[in-house]
Amino acid sequence: MNTLNQLDNIMFDVLFNQASIGIIIVNSEGVIIKSNPFLQNLFGYMEEELLGNKIEKLIPARFTNNHHSHRHQYTQNPKQRPMGIGMDLFALHKDGSEFPVEISLGNYNYKDQNYTVAFVNNVSKRENAKNEIIELNNNLEQSIVTRTRELSRTLQVLEHLNEKLETTLAQQKAILDNVPIMIFVTNKEGIIKFFNPEAERITGYESSEIINKLTPVIFHLEKEIQICKEQLETELSHNFENMFDVLKIKAERKEMNNHECVYKTKDGNLIDVAITLTPIYNRNGAISGYLGVSMDITKRKDAENNLVEALKKEKKLGELKSRFVSMASHEFRTPLSTILSSAFLVEKYTTEEHQPKREKHLKRIVSSVNNLTNILNEFLSVGKIEEGKIGLTLTEFNIKKQMEIMIQEMSHSLKQGQQIKYKHIGQELVYLDSSILKNIMMNLISNAIKFSFENSLIEIETLTDDSTVKVEVKDHGIGIPDQDKDHLMERFFRAYNANTIQGTGLGLYIVSKYAERMNGKITYSTEENKGTTFNIIFSKQKPQSHEINTVN
Repeated sequence: MNTLNQLDNIMFDVLFNQASIGIIIVNSEGVIIKSNPFLQNLFGYMEEELLGNKIEKLIPARFTNNHHSHRHQYTQNPKQRPMGIGMDLFALHKDGSEFPVEISLGNYNYKDQNYTVAFVNNVSKRENAKNEIIELNNNLEQSIVTRTRELSRTLQVLEHLNEKLETTLAQQKAILDNVPIMIFVTNKEGIIKFFNPEAERITGYESSEIINKLTPVIFHLEKEIQICKEQLETELSHNFENMFDVLKIKAERKEMNNHECVYKTKDGNLIDVAITLTPIYNRNGAISGYLGVSMDITKRKDAENNLVEALKKEKKLGELKSRFVSMASHEFRTPLSTILSSAFLVEKYTTEEHQPKREKHLKRIVSSVNNLTNILNEFLSVGKIEEGKIGLTLTEFNIKKQMEIMIQEMSHSLKQGQQIKYKHIGQELVYLDSSILKNIMMNLISNAIKFSFENSLIEIETLTDDSTVKVEVKDHGIGIPDQDKDHLMERFFRAYNANTIQGTGLGLYIVSKYAERMNGKITYSTEENKGTTFNIIFSKQKPQSHEINTVN
């Protein structure tokens, strides 16, 4: 047996005995012939307690009958079964307790006898994604460091094996072919000398393309290694001749133990991996090569990112709920208090000479009811927006006439001395959703009135040409502070200079969503204490002959 086979045997033996996953081998009759320390510890047995027993010793009694049948079927038609195929399996501890497991199966034939190799993983600690990630990080770091340290030591030990080694070689090869971890070994120059099947699966390279030809640099992103190279050259005042020198220096400094990085596969895909790169020492204590152990952690990284996003969304939702409760309680309290006080006073004014006072308070009640109605309509609009229930009904109508009607309706809300100036340029007939346009304009005009001073002018303009319909609302009010401009269209947002002015902070959010629904583009210009101008441009559409519904 040549030196390479001896080296492989030693490595296989270390993988079997040091692997942080349970491994058990049974013959075609289901009798246990070998198990590794991890599995023995997992089930609470000594090796001699397992040898010669049927595999059903490790399976809860309620499953043993079915398992006899499944085992027989598998023996008749053995095939590889990877880890994590979605089956819920349970194992039986020596103390009688049960725990959930994942099981990967492989098989091999030696001297006309079929043997099955099972990889057993305890998954009972997966309580939630966050704990899984933390546990995976902690366990992975410790297990990889321990495993690679033992591998590097064991690879230095070369000795002749007896007849039992041939049996062990077949067992260990089966393990290495099925272990769900990428493993490669290089010489001291970095040329890869060993490349296991999982490494082929992860990277997309065949062993024949890698062994004796390439270094592990082929898997790394050039920009990542370049950054490390520049940092080390600055730190060590040394120029590196090649990129593998960067990796091996970091390995010797133990900076590549459970290091997370990105691998580039043969077809150009990028995957997240956790890698441990460890020096291999010969009997004289000199480095003879490097051992790399990598694990695909793409799913774990995705889980981490999903958790972060979920936490962000939950935090944002909590903030929105808090702002909604605070805003709603404030906005409803004011008009309700006005209605209550005015109704009380109306009841007191019973004589004819009190008629002016009654009318005054009745107007206050009407105004407050209208205010409450507007608030409720805004809430309902937001609900429809969030549920995606905004319908779109395109009709042909006279935009000038509709604007004049809306302005007339809003005139009762004008402050003392305020005026609205309106003009239209271009063709008066347009093809849009008149209801959505009305909602947009009522919100913009209402805001212009609320945030403008007394005796100020509000300018409204509509303009049509061959391709667009443009609406503009300009006020000369308090304007929007620079620090608040980026948040203007957010739900419940109120600029700091508008906190004393009644409002829900929903109007512009509704305007932006309604404009978006009708393929409109909204822009604005503003200056604090000088006013704000909103512009919305809709792409002009031509009605189909059978769809025309003219509204005057």
